[in-house]
Amino acid sequence: MKKYTLLIILLLISKWSIACPVCEAQQPKILKGITHGAGPENNWDWVIVGITAVLVLITLFYTVKWLVKPGESSETHIKRLFIDQ
Repeated sequence: MKKYTLLIILLLISKWSIACPVCEAQQPKILKGITHGAGPENNWDWVIVGITAVLVLITLFYTVKWLVKPGESSETHIKRLFIDQ
């Protein structure tokens, strides 16, 4: 029963996440079918989106890097309180 409920919820969410025809007509070529509402109105909007994308990629890189290899090797690091017990 939980599987079917989750499936129905995901199907409904996916329907809402696809851009409607009216919004799709207002979007620039690169964003057609991806997002709702008006697209970027001037070049500053693209600059803001670009800077935000770079920050997200940097954050993703360091998150994965530090999750895979944390690098804390000190014996006095706080994580040792839990690991050594």
